[in-house]
Amino acid sequence: MTSYAVVVPTLVRDTLADCLAALAASTGPRPDEIVLVDDRPGPDPEPGPLDHALRVLGDLRARTTVVAGHGRGPAAARNAGLRVAAAPWIVFLDDDVQVGPHWCTQLVQDLKEASFDTAGVQGVITVPLPGGRRPTDRERGTAGLARARWITADMAYRTDALMEAGGFDERFPSAFREDADLALRLLDAGWRIRQGRRTTLHPVRPASRWASLIQQRGNADDALMRRLHGPDWWDKAAAPRGRIRRHAAITAAGAAACALAVTGHRRAALACALGWSAGTAEFARARIVPGPRTREEVTTMLVTSVLIPPAATWHRLAGAWRHRNARAWPEAAR
Repeated sequence: MTSYAVVVPTLVRDTLADCLAALAASTGPRPDEIVLVDDRPGPDPEPGPLDHALRVLGDLRARTTVVAGHGRGPAAARNAGLRVAAAPWIVFLDDDVQVGPHWCTQLVQDLKEASFDTAGVQGVITVPLPGGRRPTDRERGTAGLARARWITADMAYRTDALMEAGGFDERFPSAFREDADLALRLLDAGWRIRQGRRTTLHPVRPASRWASLIQQRGNADDALMRRLHGPDWWDKAAAPRGRIRRHAAITAAGAAACALAVTGHRRAALACALGWSAGTAEFARARIVPGPRTREEVTTMLVTSVLIPPAATWHRLAGAWRHRNARAWPEAAR
């Protein structure tokens, strides 16, 4: 029988109990071990919330180990789980997903079908969207996970392949691009990664109305990806390019309008201001039209559409500077 371990990095959010309950309820061969990496910062996080989540595991509680991640981010947390787990396959789950009722059975079948040169098998992610109305910007963003490649919301990797590759790159501080970076390194080393058939649900979590603005920090990770994998990394990873070039142009137009106005060049300032307005309006419209168009959603889209271009540009430039001397990993030995 194919044996496996499950590693779940967590900030011990409310979703963790639902994640573990779904895992405990799934039918099929049980994991040899479950490793929870408590990535809350600080030396002594409050144990109560984690103890509450662990209660839902039932007989799997005896197979569960909790290790500290010390708030160093999901890449470092997964590496901490990798160092503890001993099974030949490690399945990484996010703490806000819910595996399907037959996930354990489907997972073992996915692993049995993996060829000797297959390093990873990805699960099928489904994102439930509301019926009766159009999805919000937040909901559409989460729904994109169903089409994403190599995401660690549900990804099984051979332990040997992970060890040879050196694990996840801890220079990626957030849950963004660290999965694509690892996959590209494995593919460059001659491994294969395939799509499995097991299914996992990824509900849309409640979030601040400023979540889209906070997500712009990921542009710094894109700068690191470019440094590590070259300017064509987008094509290698089949990742959408996003709007960073448009954001940079809008930001430049706005900055130029302000500078020209201060120096008395009114006509040039007006032209730049019109360019900034047109770019911002197009961006806002692209986000508002597919959505529910409620007053709250439209207001949030208008405000964040003004703030996102300079935020994205800033994080991209800051990332390019911070990672200007970043060295690519040596090719993983086979």
